[in-house]
Amino acid sequence: MSTMSHQTLAPQAQGPAAPDDWHLRLFEKSLLKQAKLAEIAGLIGKVADGQAWLDLGGDNGVISYHLRHLGGTWHSADLDEKSVASIRRLVGERVHQLQGARLPFEDGMFDGVVVIDMLEHVQDDAQLIAECHRVLKPAARLIVNVPHMKKRAILRPIRRLLGLTDARHGHVRPGYTESELFDLLKNGFDVQEARTYSRFFVESLDTLIQLVARRMNRGQDPGRKGNVIDEQDFRKMKKAFRWYSWLYPVFQFAAGMDALLGFTKGYSLIMRARRRPWRPRRTPVLSDGRSIAEAALGGKIGSAAPF
Repeated sequence: MSTMSHQTLAPQAQGPAAPDDWHLRLFEKSLLKQAKLAEIAGLIGKVADGQAWLDLGGDNGVISYHLRHLGGTWHSADLDEKSVASIRRLVGERVHQLQGARLPFEDGMFDGVVVIDMLEHVQDDAQLIAECHRVLKPAARLIVNVPHMKKRAILRPIRRLLGLTDARHGHVRPGYTESELFDLLKNGFDVQEARTYSRFFVESLDTLIQLVARRMNRGQDPGRKGNVIDEQDFRKMKKAFRWYSWLYPVFQFAAGMDALLGFTKGYSLIMRARRRPWRPRRTPVLSDGRSIAEAALGGKIGSAAPF
């Protein structure tokens, strides 16, 4: 059994963020972050008193902040110093910095783990999943949110042309198909639910926001989690944020158009799985080359319209 680092449990200098914190003001105008929180919270449900949960990634703190309102006791962790500082500013305590895929927690400590856009940043993603399995209690829940790799997605080449590359975001891989994520979880988890969200219009708006943030951070080296906007950055973009706030109802209308694209796969993939004893399993493949996971989800994964 591993031992938790005493240093990570030291009291934090700052308490939780005020309700009008600039992190939260950004969240209130981010359609993608709001959709992400809704999907994650929907799969978690209510957290019972006395339960301990862990979020990894935390979306620079805003998701961590809102998850702690679901109940129970939460710990948060991320990969680099700037991301950890951003989370700590929002939630105050029980924030940890990771060294690679190793988790500094005891075996069987948590009733649930939420991995938020972190797998694509870790060289050894299989080790991180094994670590999640180790720190979870028997039959506990794992929720994983990752970028969804779907074929012929027209926004990906546009983002590369704009300089919004995977390397710029600190990705060591661009994302996962449903089949790949099933395969990563299969040795220690039974997948209970999988779905995609965030389609063309929401992702297009998010691409615009990323482009503005990139130009604002021109000349700065992205960290392991890409460029993290801090308070100084927010002050520099206050005028742009004011314009965005005025136009937000228009963006909401455009995002509502995503409902018309319900026949397509989304650009984000989320799965909920239940922990079981670790047992390496071979992925069965059908005669047409599809995995069982792909067949169960209907059709060839990633073959939807290129939106």
